[in-house]
Amino acid sequence: MKIGFIGLGNMGGPMAANLAGAGHEVVGFDLIAPMPSGVTAATSSALAVSGAEVVISMLPNGTILRYVAAQVIPEMADGAVFCDCSTVDVESARAVADMAAAAGLGALDAPVSGGVGGATAGTLTFMVGGTEEAFAKVQPLFEIMGQKAVHCGAAGAGQSAKICNNMILGVTMIATCEAFALADKLGLSREKMFNVVSTSSGYSWAMNAYCPAPGVGPKSPADNGYKPGFAAELMLKDLRLSQQAAETADADTPMGQMATDLYAQFVEDEGGKGMDFSAMLPRFEKRGRG
Repeated sequence: MKIGFIGLGNMGGPMAANLAGAGHEVVGFDLIAPMPSGVTAATSSALAVSGAEVVISMLPNGTILRYVAAQVIPEMADGAVFCDCSTVDVESARAVADMAAAAGLGALDAPVSGGVGGATAGTLTFMVGGTEEAFAKVQPLFEIMGQKAVHCGAAGAGQSAKICNNMILGVTMIATCEAFALADKLGLSREKMFNVVSTSSGYSWAMNAYCPAPGVGPKSPADNGYKPGFAAELMLKDLRLSQQAAETADADTPMGQMATDLYAQFVEDEGGKGMDFSAMLPRFEKRGRG
């Protein structure tokens, strides 16, 4: 398959390399990032998508996605699919799908979970919105770039699933960090707390698989000085997207809003930028009740 790939940064680069390594012809374009091994460089986004059966994008935000889509959709081949793997607002995903449909093209919003490690290893999970026909066309590529792709529904459903999932994750990580900080002050060892909670009703992915306490549970960013597996500023981005969606949908999400506010404070005022999102634990360790 001939594939155009727009956005070859920390996530897009390894994804494109895996497609090329599987034998697909991949032509890429990025303003800054180097071309991954096996990917042919194009001098413009229009040239990258020319003749491609599938165009994949991995971009920073919805504004840039809309701009790129407006540039490349008129240049795409008849019957091609525009598959955006960025994490953006639901309205931008739906607007791009409408733009593609008006041009007679397929469109998917397919944000990912798994981070840079998953992109490199080809073990990402894709949450996908769009038509069945477009999903079927791109599914063989999802199988190369990831281990699971879930068709969540119509346009925007992939982004909806991603931001709902990450709202849960943000809230749960804060609660987990709060609980460890409380356990410290109650004189309960972190190892004993983990042994209880990880097999009791308080268990969660944040506790069991990504424990924010160094030396406790499976190896996690906490064991590497909180260098990011998933950076706090990316969690903040996703939480803000969740609250933007909640505002549009008139949904009451008080815990999501509180998590957004706490991560904003952590990232913007307390030096959390560039740290893993689980670094909320040392933040709470230093704080008292007041």
